[in-house]
Amino acid sequence: MNRKGAAVRSSGIRQADKVGAGNRGTVRPVIEIAFAATPKALLSGIRHLVVVAPARRLGKAQLPSKLFDRRQQQLLLALAAQAKPGQRGSTASSLLGEDMWLHVAVLPDVLSRYNSPARADSIRFTVEQLKLGKKGKVGVVLLLDDPSHALAAANAVSRALPAFDVRSEPARLKVVIGAFGPDGKFVRADDRTEQTVACARDSAILVDTPPSELDPKHLAARARALVGKGPKVVEIVGDELVRQGLGGIHAVGRAATEPPRMLVFTGGGERRGPHVALVGKGICFDTGGLHIKARGMMETMKADMGGAAALLGAFRVLLAEDHPCRLSLVLCIAENAVDARSYKPDDIVRMHSGKTVEINNTDAEGRLLLADGVSWAARQLGADVIIDAATLTGAQLIATGLVHAAVVTNDDALEAHAVAAGRVSGDLVHPLPFAPELYLHEFRSPIADLRNSVANRNNAQSSCAAQFVYAHLDGVHRPWCHIDLAGPAVPKDRASGYGVALVAELVRRIVSGAGD
Repeated sequence: MNRKGAAVRSSGIRQADKVGAGNRGTVRPVIEIAFAATPKALLSGIRHLVVVAPARRLGKAQLPSKLFDRRQQQLLLALAAQAKPGQRGSTASSLLGEDMWLHVAVLPDVLSRYNSPARADSIRFTVEQLKLGKKGKVGVVLLLDDPSHALAAANAVSRALPAFDVRSEPARLKVVIGAFGPDGKFVRADDRTEQTVACARDSAILVDTPPSELDPKHLAARARALVGKGPKVVEIVGDELVRQGLGGIHAVGRAATEPPRMLVFTGGGERRGPHVALVGKGICFDTGGLHIKARGMMETMKADMGGAAALLGAFRVLLAEDHPCRLSLVLCIAENAVDARSYKPDDIVRMHSGKTVEINNTDAEGRLLLADGVSWAARQLGADVIIDAATLTGAQLIATGLVHAAVVTNDDALEAHAVAAGRVSGDLVHPLPFAPELYLHEFRSPIADLRNSVANRNNAQSSCAAQFVYAHLDGVHRPWCHIDLAGPAVPKDRASGYGVALVAELVRRIVSGAGD
């Protein structure tokens, strides 16, 4: 939220204060991200000055005039000459005065066509390498090739600085971002950039929160609190899911202490433009069910609600922009736990679509949630376009890696919009095949409409998983886009906030019909 007249505008990012059953709602700032309203405010009182730029921008003639004093400029150019960007970028640092550091992050000039023009991944990669200490103010100067890169670049800086930290002495940094275009003019952050960064960090905090602190009940409560008043809210909990035909969500989550649920927000009212529904997988923790995960595979499964967190953030960004369309958010929330009530191999689950599913892998649970969610979005909400997102398959990391999410869609224009949205936002995606005739046979069952896991694990698992979800839109054809973000959501040890900027930009393009 902007405060008129403020020299530095804070994004209002907050995180959990401490872990404990009685403190789920307690928050306090840890690493604050803010945006400078003026160049002077950007450099005022800083302990660390960070300059991020493509190599060709780090020449005396390309630097913003009057931003750096003579000493800063000389050292900056010397450090830039020392750092060789390579393919991903590099850094160099030096003490500047008694209590101030200068850091230069040199980005590569050359990019492939599968990268973001804003160099978002290189920005994130290089800023992660910097030693910024644990307290004080950091000024980050972004030298952009184009002012339109500001959102992706700022979001990349934010992604390099984790929001969640419960160590006894966490970092207490205030990071102030300022951007400059190729003409050297200051690019003031707009509301969209501030809102995107704030919501992406909130989403990352949710993903990083320990699973005992964020069970289905508390994830739903946090979602309600973050969305706030305005949208219509419906929450279907526990056995009511079965009565509403949502057998997939119920089966996966019925063994957990807190019952599964589907949380539906709808905003915008009856307005012009398409009704877009966002459907997120919200598995708060995934043991694998009775097909329990091995040691080393269950760790990090608190992140299995990364799709729900990303879409929650995108929904908030879009609501703040007051888009001329009806927008719904469907969060399918459960914990895939183990006890005597767990759903079992050989069980038959009746889904919201009316299809029956024979369970042959209790660890292929996320697609059961998404299948119910997309069916609800189409059949109950009457959505015109459906976007789902999930940390769905480990195979996504093999197919498209840690930087690009995988996209599967039944619509050529929607696929083009998704790829373009990734390049603009810095949250990159790459399409995988959509081919029911090549993949749906993997789910054949002798007694039910489908099985929930493939017969051949070497046959395009990520595309197959998406195909299972799409099968539950049978008879209610809609433009549909599936985003498997397992890798980008948690590329290393921490949540990245990936997907918020991507989906918000994708919906803008759907609504406006914009091209690349």
